[in-house]
Amino acid sequence: MEEQVSQPQLSEDQNRIFPQRQTIVERLGISYVLFALLSLIFIFILYQIVGGIITLLVFGMKPTPDNIFGFRLATGLGQIIFILIPTMVFVRFVSFTPSEYFRVKLPALQTVIVPLIGIFSLQQVLQIYLIFQERIPLPENIQSMLDKFKTMLDELYKQLVVTNSVPEFLWVVLIIALIPAVAEEFMFRGLIQRSFEKGTTPVRGVIITGIIFGAYHMNPFSFIPLVIIGIYLGFLAMRSGSIWVSVITHFFNNFLACFALYLQLKDDYVVVGNADDMSVGSLIATFWFFGVIFILSTYYFLKITKPARQVDSNGLL
Repeated sequence: MEEQVSQPQLSEDQNRIFPQRQTIVERLGISYVLFALLSLIFIFILYQIVGGIITLLVFGMKPTPDNIFGFRLATGLGQIIFILIPTMVFVRFVSFTPSEYFRVKLPALQTVIVPLIGIFSLQQVLQIYLIFQERIPLPENIQSMLDKFKTMLDELYKQLVVTNSVPEFLWVVLIIALIPAVAEEFMFRGLIQRSFEKGTTPVRGVIITGIIFGAYHMNPFSFIPLVIIGIYLGFLAMRSGSIWVSVITHFFNNFLACFALYLQLKDDYVVVGNADDMSVGSLIATFWFFGVIFILSTYYFLKITKPARQVDSNGLL
């Protein structure tokens, strides 16, 4: 039986002489849920609005061949300055042991490899979902408006990510894949999810954070896939007890997207070929094939991990 560790009980006189330490959130009487929401709003304003205005003033409205380096640099620095650093500050408001709150511990090798198989297969499933989503018939005027908006988002993304040389590709991997994986995971799966877990339940914390993760990227066309990926990353962090599992998986997901564009593959490309050349039956078969792989990899991940023990704000079990 697992040994239970409890906080020492102090008498009323001892509490007056040696008051127990309280975090800033505890002293102010703020709930963990409210703290998570306030943190999200503040970081959103910093990154999306303040960072966006600075980028607009310095580099203009849209990336061009002349300013693309600056846009990419602004993207990476914005993630560090307006997401990662505020996250590291805010965690001090809610915990005396940030490393415990973030779940910063080295994972076993197999708990990293298995999610890479999971996220790769999940990517294929979600890509096919998007293919069918785009085929849903809509009124012509609405479809025309959505097509224009989607084209604008796609062109902006491609201008930031498409590369023509290996050094440029490595630079994009750093800016688009690595830095966001670290910054976003420490914010979402670290600060935000942990706060929701403490304010509600671990499962609800994962789901709520996944939904927020999808909305945070402000891409309505990929909202559902982003939510699913966010929930999966949250599950990995919670189950493994290590944020590095979700960081590495997030990086691998981003890297695959960058690599696909480097190879000049089409947007609707899946690992078995171009969706335009595949029948509906082939797409459905591919969907189920990679769906089964994803389910098996997730099942195996559950087998090789144990539920992470909960740690309070003082680092005690």
